[in-house]
Amino acid sequence: MADMGAFRQAVIEWAAGGPGDQARDLAVMAGVRAVVLLEGPSDVAAVDALAARRGRDLAAEGVCVLPMGGAMSVGRFAGLLGPSGLGLRLTGLCDERERGYYARGWERAGAAPEGYFVCAADLEDELIRALGPTRVQELVRAEGDLRPLRTFLRQPAQQGRPAGQQLRRFFGTKKGRKIQYGRVLVEALAPDRVPAPLDDLFATL
Repeated sequence: MADMGAFRQAVIEWAAGGPGDQARDLAVMAGVRAVVLLEGPSDVAAVDALAARRGRDLAAEGVCVLPMGGAMSVGRFAGLLGPSGLGLRLTGLCDERERGYYARGWERAGAAPEGYFVCAADLEDELIRALGPTRVQELVRAEGDLRPLRTFLRQPAQQGRPAGQQLRRFFGTKKGRKIQYGRVLVEALAPDRVPAPLDDLFATL
């Protein structure tokens, strides 16, 4: 079976203006049936972590988890991959402020409007609220990031802000940290505490 990673890369190159023949061929060879459109790699890390916890191999199931490099690209990816393109089933996660991009992209691609799921702020916010700030701080300590967190919290801009907002902002202060904690937070969730948008996404896969 063709590698799902090769299909993912071919789609990214296609969306950037390259030819689509390779993506079309790999979709058939890899048995792709659905694509999860996500804003970036931290969302992918969270989805992959939950799949592992639930004993699911999404690639083997014909599901491609695809980071788009920003929600504004969703129209392009949906058009290439959805009913008006390769004919694959579309699903995904977006932030509330990005709902409009997804709604327009889904409509133009002829995809079912209920196919994507909306996080209140973003997926990190959903995960922090599901775990609670105290538990998240314990995980930060376990990851060896307590000292940089304390330094961050001493910044004037963080004074008086809710703990959840502080943690969410902290995860975005260093390259790769959001990806790291996308995985860490999901792995720490109790089975009945998976945020609704993420749980609903998996229910469709």
